[in-house]
Amino acid sequence: SVSPGDTSVLAGLYGPAEAKVSKELPDRAALEVLLRPKVGLPGVLERSREQLLRQTCEAVVLGVLHPRTAISLVLQVLSDAGSLLSCCLNAACMALLDAGLPLAALFCGVTCALQPDGTILLDPTARQEQEARAILTFAIASSERKVLMATTKGSCSVEEMQQCLAAAQRAATTIFQFYRDSVRRRYSKS
Repeated sequence: SVSPGDTSVLAGLYGPAEAKVSKELPDRAALEVLLRPKVGLPGVLERSREQLLRQTCEAVVLGVLHPRTAISLVLQVLSDAGSLLSCCLNAACMALLDAGLPLAALFCGVTCALQPDGTILLDPTARQEQEARAILTFAIASSERKVLMATTKGSCSVEEMQQCLAAAQRAATTIFQFYRDSVRRRYSKS
């Protein structure tokens, strides 16, 4: 369970397990991501986020080591107070890490809100997201801080996007340190 601020997402990872013949891939593991809203059934927005999450996870999971298998990642939204996609990305990475799946790199999600006056807010609340001129979410890899995924809502200039990316890459250092501390705490308990 990951919860920056008041946003909370519970992640469960199942697999690698035997895949159904219809979903089986001969050269790698088939990765399925399911995003469940707090209430109700998943809609178009959840399906769109599932696709972003799946593509990001596929970029780092070494699925070729598990051909003809299925990996299912289920993300349950417990509360959404803003920055939900970045929280889902962080929960997904922690679930992959905790399950011991082989990864090319870790990744984290960072959401930036570009305010009307041009200031950049990291990890915005739902209210700050509504007031923002643009919302940018990045998935950043631990290796060389490369961008695995970027999505925007609203309008911003190229320079503003680059400023948001630089801020997200700096913030990623803190998130990766959190990952290290969490893993150290979990596995030092003997």
